[in-house]
Amino acid sequence: MPSKTKAPTSQFVCSECGYTAPKWLGKCPDCGNFNTMQEELVRPAEQAPTRTGVSPMKAKAVPLSKIGYEKFDRVKSGIGEFDTVLGGGIVRGSLVLLGGDPGIGKSTLLTQVSAHLAQTCKVLYVSAEESCSQVKMRCERLGLSSDNLLLLNETCLEDIETELVDGQFVVVDSVQAIYTEALSSAAGSVGQVRECAARLMRIAKSRNITFFIIGHVTKEGSLAGPKVLEHIMDTVLYFEGQQEDNFRLLRAVKNRFGSAQEVGVFEMTDTGIQSVSDYSALFLSDTRGVAAGSAVTPSESGNRCMSVEIQTLIAKTAYGMPRRMSLGVDYNKLVVLIAVLEKRCGIPFYNSDVYINAMGGIKLSEPSVDLAICAALASAASDIPIDKYTAIFGEVGLTGELRPVNYADKRVNECIKTGFKRVILPAKNMKACKKYEDKIELIPVQYVTQLIKALHLRPQQP
Repeated sequence: MPSKTKAPTSQFVCSECGYTAPKWLGKCPDCGNFNTMQEELVRPAEQAPTRTGVSPMKAKAVPLSKIGYEKFDRVKSGIGEFDTVLGGGIVRGSLVLLGGDPGIGKSTLLTQVSAHLAQTCKVLYVSAEESCSQVKMRCERLGLSSDNLLLLNETCLEDIETELVDGQFVVVDSVQAIYTEALSSAAGSVGQVRECAARLMRIAKSRNITFFIIGHVTKEGSLAGPKVLEHIMDTVLYFEGQQEDNFRLLRAVKNRFGSAQEVGVFEMTDTGIQSVSDYSALFLSDTRGVAAGSAVTPSESGNRCMSVEIQTLIAKTAYGMPRRMSLGVDYNKLVVLIAVLEKRCGIPFYNSDVYINAMGGIKLSEPSVDLAICAALASAASDIPIDKYTAIFGEVGLTGELRPVNYADKRVNECIKTGFKRVILPAKNMKACKKYEDKIELIPVQYVTQLIKALHLRPQQP
C-alpha cells in the first residue's frame, strides 16, 4: 500500500545558535539566551524514486546572450507621487510592503489606490483588523465606490487564498494580523509573519497577482517581524510624518523595479491623501534669512531635486560635556563637520550645545549637504543670518577642501526654478554649471574658509 503523506509539522529553532526543540522553551538549552526560540514549519520530504536520469522539470543553465528581456507592465495608481516612488507605476505580480506608525494613513492611501484600480480590474481588500462596514465608512468618507472592489474580513491565510480567484490586485491589512493553520503560534509571531509572507510571495509569482501588504513598525521605527519579511518583498515603502501635521512623506527603502532613493510628498485632507507638487511650504520656512542659523541646500532624492532648509541652534552649555543633537542629519556627520569648523576656520564649539534639524522631517544622507551644514553652523555661531535667496551645496573633506558632487547642474537648475539668486558650490563643479551663469550668480569655492568669507560670517570670540 502506498504510504500516506505526512502533514507538515512545526519545530522551534533558536535564532542565535540554531538549536531545535519540539516545543517552545523560554531559555535555549544550548546557548543560554532567553526568548530566542521561534516556531518554524517543517515539511517532511516525500521519498522520491531512484533517479536514472535528469528530471525534465530541472532548471538548466542558459547563456547570458540567450536570455530574453522581460518587460514589466506598469499600472497607474491614480496618485502621482505614489507612482513616482514606485518607479513609474505598479508592476504586475510584485509585492509591495507599506510600513508606518499607527494612524499615519497607510490604510487610507491603499484604499484610494484600490478604488482607482477597481475601475478597470478586480481588487480584493483583505481587512484583518477592521470589519467590512468600517472599510465602507472610510470609502464613503473619501467619496469612493466601485463594484469591482471586493471586501473580505478574514484572518486565516488558507481562507484568504480561496478567495483569490479573479483578483488581480490584493491589499492585505495587515500581515501581522493574519495567520496560517500550519503553525500553532499566535498571529503576529515571528514564525507566522515569515510563513505568511512566504506563502503570499509564492502566490504572487505563480498567479501574477499584485499584493500590497501593510506592516506595523516597532518603537525604533523599523518594520515589525523578521528581516526576511523585507528580503522577499519587491518594494518596501515607509510612510512617515507627524499625526498633528497634514504633510506625509513616502520613502522607498527597497525597489527592484526603480530607484530606492525616491521620496513622495502627500497632504492629508478631508477628502483623502493628495499629492503635493510644490515642496516649498514643507521644506522651506517663510522666515528664513531673518534669524541666524539656517541655510538652504538642493538635495537630490531619486529622480527629483528638492530645496531643503537646514536649521541650527547654538546655546551655551550648562554641563561639562556639550550636547550634540541632530534630526534628519547623521549624528556622526555633524560631529565631523563641527571638528572641521573648529580646526580649519577657528570657530569654537567646545563650550556650546549644538542642535540641527532638517525641515519637513526629511532625512539628508548625501554628502552634498555638508557645505550647507557648515554654513548654518557658522551663521549660528556668528549670529549673522544668511540671505534667503542663497543656496549652498558641496562635500566637505577633513582638510577643509570641497569635493565635487553629482548632478551639480541639476541642483543649480532647481535653485533657479525655486527663485534663488545665487548658489555657492564647489569650484570643481563650476565647469558643468557655466551654462547657468546668465540666470543665476554662481560662487565657486575651494575651501570652507572661502565659504565663511563669501557669506561674511565672522565668528564671535568666546
